[in-house]
Amino acid sequence: MATKQSPRTGPVVRLSLGHACVDVYQGAVAALVPFFVLERAYSYAAASGIVLAASLLSSVVQPLFGALTDRWTMRWLLPVSTLTGGAGVALAGVSDSYAVTLAVVAVSGIGVAAYHPEAARVARLASRGSHTAMGWFSLGGNLGFAAAPLLVTAVVATGGLRASPLLVVPALAGAALCVAALRATGPASGTRSAGGSAGSEGTDDWPSFLRLTGAIVCRSIVFVGLSTFIALYVRQRTGGGEAVGTAALTVLYLGGAVGTVAGGKLAQRSGRIRVVQWSYALTVLAVAGVVLVPGPLVLVFVAAASAGLYVPFSLHITLGQDYLPRRVGTASGVTLGLTVSVGGLASPLIGTVADATSLRTALAPLIVFPALGWLLLRRLEEPGMFAGATTERTGDTGAEDGAVAPDRE
Repeated sequence: MATKQSPRTGPVVRLSLGHACVDVYQGAVAALVPFFVLERAYSYAAASGIVLAASLLSSVVQPLFGALTDRWTMRWLLPVSTLTGGAGVALAGVSDSYAVTLAVVAVSGIGVAAYHPEAARVARLASRGSHTAMGWFSLGGNLGFAAAPLLVTAVVATGGLRASPLLVVPALAGAALCVAALRATGPASGTRSAGGSAGSEGTDDWPSFLRLTGAIVCRSIVFVGLSTFIALYVRQRTGGGEAVGTAALTVLYLGGAVGTVAGGKLAQRSGRIRVVQWSYALTVLAVAGVVLVPGPLVLVFVAAASAGLYVPFSLHITLGQDYLPRRVGTASGVTLGLTVSVGGLASPLIGTVADATSLRTALAPLIVFPALGWLLLRRLEEPGMFAGATTERTGDTGAEDGAVAPDRE
């Protein structure tokens, strides 16, 4: 069995920054909605249709790209998909046609979907099994998502929707970072052997993977529900103005900057399963506090919910990959993509209940979901040790995919 080696810092950093550049476009579509409503007089239904086209298509298609990357080496997907994701959003403001706007945003969603499975596989090779390094990779995506509203506002608020082509800049930077990271990890080509993803010596544990997937779905519903309504809800609970609601949303997102990296460090000390279980248990208490506690103290519980939701984020990815060592791309596509769509679909249901009753009543069921996730995780066991990049070989040449060269980073 290959010995575990230190992660290659340079490629991991470049992949993390590239991840940020790609996930800007996941957050940018929603950030464009107010401008579509104001400049083009789109109805709320029409505007939400654009968001759904991007997020749902991306989430559903992502596992398909994961299956493809399990079969073939497709490292070229990283720069190409980054440019595709950026080009779709950049063209969103060019045409007044709703159909054209819907189409280019859907193309952006496909680009984002194509990026994640292969990027997670390459990051796994570069990290050499380090949970902390994978935490940094995940952190990049969270920061990119959080930065999207600022970027869109800076561009579109000053130049209008016609200035949207300027939004292609992160994609250009991201593509360059991807190329640099791929060069640093070494060449690879060919067809994978017998499902041969990284760690292909192992055995796929589908029951454990499915339980993990169910827990991630529960986490996604809670996160999307809070993200959508927390600003309005905190304003109601505190009697504050717009600044209080914005502060609550900022606190929720800032958890991604701290929790994702903290999760990797905690897992190195206590094990991934234990850290993930603790996180879901914390989330139950935190969401209960958000729903039940009045006044400014609710912000403390928002921060606790953020920690509980983000600490296991990167650990979900590595656990999924290790439960399916022969299908790393598929595991990455599901944990990063398909499960997110469920959270997005639940959000309109929460809104419907809120319209009929109140936001507090609509958010109360969110307390149950992390508890369900904890129950699914309760009997999970730590998967086998990371087999390492040295076990992945291409089918044609027998050369190592992402071979472990002397680290010059």
